[in-house]
Amino acid sequence: MTVPTKTLPSGAELPALGLGTYDLTDEQTADSVRAALDAGYAHVDTAEGYHNEAAVGDALAASDVDREDVFLTSKVLAKNLNYESVIASCEASLDRLGTDYLDLYLIHWPNPAISLRETLRAMAELRERGLVRDVGVSNFSAYQLSCAHHVSDVPIAVNQIEFHPWFQRPDLVDYCRETDTVIEAAAPLARTDVFGDEVVAELAEKYDKHPAQIVIRWALDRGVVPLPRSSTPDHVRANAETDWELDAADRRRLDERDRDAPVYDTPARDWTSDVYGIEQ
Repeated sequence: MTVPTKTLPSGAELPALGLGTYDLTDEQTADSVRAALDAGYAHVDTAEGYHNEAAVGDALAASDVDREDVFLTSKVLAKNLNYESVIASCEASLDRLGTDYLDLYLIHWPNPAISLRETLRAMAELRERGLVRDVGVSNFSAYQLSCAHHVSDVPIAVNQIEFHPWFQRPDLVDYCRETDTVIEAAAPLARTDVFGDEVVAELAEKYDKHPAQIVIRWALDRGVVPLPRSSTPDHVRANAETDWELDAADRRRLDERDRDAPVYDTPARDWTSDVYGIEQ
């Protein structure tokens, strides 16, 4: 498994393929993380809202892979974006994960009820204390990301967004690239919906690959960091098989599949709800 990396503002190298853990039980999470580490993944993504950080931490602790060799990301819920809550959330995540630092800490969803400047001041404090190496955001629009860049005292390294062949978001992607903000793809397989896309299916047959492998290879070729998740260890291992190429014409065919069709929505939510901010 050969995976390129993205250099973040701290100088850390972000592996360009990661394991997503959204909506997995503790047992599924542990099985997926173990399978991923065995397959050569070096990047695991979780969040306080996923309620599986302890399972991720247990799997990492049981692994023969050193903590320093795993790029670990977590996220703070939108209801916890005031200064004190950001600090407390991060410390609680570190405790559940059994580690003394995060490689990347993200604002999971924007919350207009709480000052973004206050949130990012707390993120800067976490970075200053060495509890996180880089900070970023998730589910931010181009405008929201612009605001974050404007008010933050530390670089915004990443924007984790929904991105897949049916939802390619060219304006947001262009802005991220203009500002050297790494794009991570949440729901990179559109929760398997794109497996039924006729072009994806045709290319899977042509290359003798699973549809997931087609879409992951395409995302990597687009310079996006996909975070596929699976509850099946065999699928986790298969998703890591990236040492092959799509030809340019086939990449363009996938580029043309954009429907502007997300698989998860972002309606107005109850800011105090425990479920706010975990839909990805």
